[in-house]
Amino acid sequence: MKSWCKNLLAAGLSLAMLSACSSSDVEEEPVSELTAIQATVFPEVSWSASVGDGVGDYYSRLTPAVRYGKIFAADRYGEVVAFDEATGEQVWKKDFSEEFRDNALAKNKGARLAAGITAARNKLFIGGESGLLAALNAEDGQVLWHVIAGGELLSKPTVADDVVVVSTSSGSLEAYNVDTGAKLWVYDMQLPNLTLRGTGSAAYEAGGFFIGTADGKVAVVVKNNGQAAWEQAIYNPTGGSEFTRMADVDMTPLILGDNLYAVSYNGNLASMELRSGRVVWSRKYSSFNELATAGLSLFLVDDHSRIYSVDRRNGLELWSNSELVNRTLTSPEVYKDYLVVGDFEGYLHFIDRSTGSIVGRIQVDSAGLFSQPLVVDDKIYVQGRSGNLAVVTLP
Repeated sequence: MKSWCKNLLAAGLSLAMLSACSSSDVEEEPVSELTAIQATVFPEVSWSASVGDGVGDYYSRLTPAVRYGKIFAADRYGEVVAFDEATGEQVWKKDFSEEFRDNALAKNKGARLAAGITAARNKLFIGGESGLLAALNAEDGQVLWHVIAGGELLSKPTVADDVVVVSTSSGSLEAYNVDTGAKLWVYDMQLPNLTLRGTGSAAYEAGGFFIGTADGKVAVVVKNNGQAAWEQAIYNPTGGSEFTRMADVDMTPLILGDNLYAVSYNGNLASMELRSGRVVWSRKYSSFNELATAGLSLFLVDDHSRIYSVDRRNGLELWSNSELVNRTLTSPEVYKDYLVVGDFEGYLHFIDRSTGSIVGRIQVDSAGLFSQPLVVDDKIYVQGRSGNLAVVTLP
C-alpha cells in the first residue's frame, strides 16, 4: 500500500509540494497571512508544561487526555506523563523507549508514539507506528499489558466496556480485552492502492463500532463477534487517476441521536441513519479532520483549512470562513460560544460559531499546533509540536 498527502510533512517536503495531493488542477491558494482582527475575547495560557521532545514535523494524532484528576500527555519518542489536574504538578512519568527497548521495540527506532491517549477503565491506552499497543495503570503509569497489532497505530484506541479496539494502517480493526490484552477478533477492510496516511478512530454506540474506511465507506462492526452489521459508501470514488479516486473517511464518525455524520477526503459530508446506514443527505466537501457540533450545526475544516458551519438537518451551509486558508488547521472543537482551531504557527483561533468571524487568538507554541483541541470543564488543552502542553482559558 502506498500512503501519500498527510505524510509529506514527515518527509520534509515543502508546503508547495503538498498541493500535489489536491484533487484539482487549479493553482493552489497561498498560505493566508494573519491580519488584524476586531477581538472581543482575549484568551490566556493559564498553565503549561513541557512533554518530552514533542512530535517534531512528523504526522501525529497524539492528544492529551483528562480524567481521574490527572492530565495525561505523551511525545513521539516514548515519554508519557501524568500531571495533577488541580496543581499541575507531575505525578508520574514513563519512558516507552526504555521500557520496551529489549522486547517490543527491539527492532524499532524508538517508540514513535502516534495513537492516543485514551483514558478509560482506570487505564491509559496508547500506541504507535511500530504497532505497539500498551495499557498503563492511570494511577502510577505501570505497564499492565502490551501487544503488537497488525499495522501502524495512528489514531486513538476506542474503549467499550471490556473491549478496546484500534484501527491499523494495514486496513484492520482489531479488538483486545481491556484487562488482559488478549486478542478477541479482527475485522479486515479493503485498502485501495493509494490512501492518505492516517486512520480514524472508531465510535461506539449500541453494541457496535462505527469506523470510516479508506475506500469512502462507513462500517459498523458488532462488538461481540467482529462481524459487520452494515457497510455504506458515503462517496463513490471517480476520476482517471489514483489521486482523484482517493476517498478516505479518515475521521471518527460523529453520532448524534439516530444519525451519524462522516466526511471523506475528495468526497462528501454525509448524514446517515444509525441503524441502517441509509444516506439521508450528502454535500460535496473534502476533509480528513474530525467534525464538531453544537446545537443544530456541524463544523468542518476542509483539506485547505476553510471552515464551514452546516445545518445537520439538511446539509445546508450556514457560513464559511476562508481567512485561514492553507494554515494547516487542526480539527475544530466547540468551546462555549466559539469554535477553536489551531494552526501551523501555533496560534489558537477563536471563531464566533454563529457568524464565522474570528474574534480572538493566542499563540501557544511557535512550532505549531497539530491536534484537535480538547475541551474539559471550561478549559482548552492543546499540545504543540515542540512538546508544549498548555491550558488556555478565557478570563
